Amino acid sequence: METVESINLITRKPGVRGGRPCIIGTGLKVSDIVMAELYHHQTPDQMAVSYGVTLAQVYAALAYYHLNKDEIDTDIRNHIKKSRELRDKHVGSRQASLLSG
Repeated sequence: METVESINLITRKPGVRGGRPCIIGTGLKVSDIVMAELYHHQTPDQMAVSYGVTLAQVYAALAYYHLNKDEIDTDIRNHIKKSRELRDKHVGSRQASLLSG
């Protein structure tokens, strides 16, 4: 008889991090782990240490990402877009205050 095992390390809660998938027991989003890998070139071991999670949690987040790549990639793109908009707004308001001062 075959038994299918499940590793339940990723959760979604509407009131936590906008309902985005997170490592259970933390506020660490799956997209945070993916961005650490893709943009900061961190290894899973480095991510586990810097985020204070287990290596199993890091790999669960990466596995979740690969199973839900389109959704997580969209979340990452939206995060980058929002960050750029905030940066541009801040830089624009700073330049305006320098010019008026």
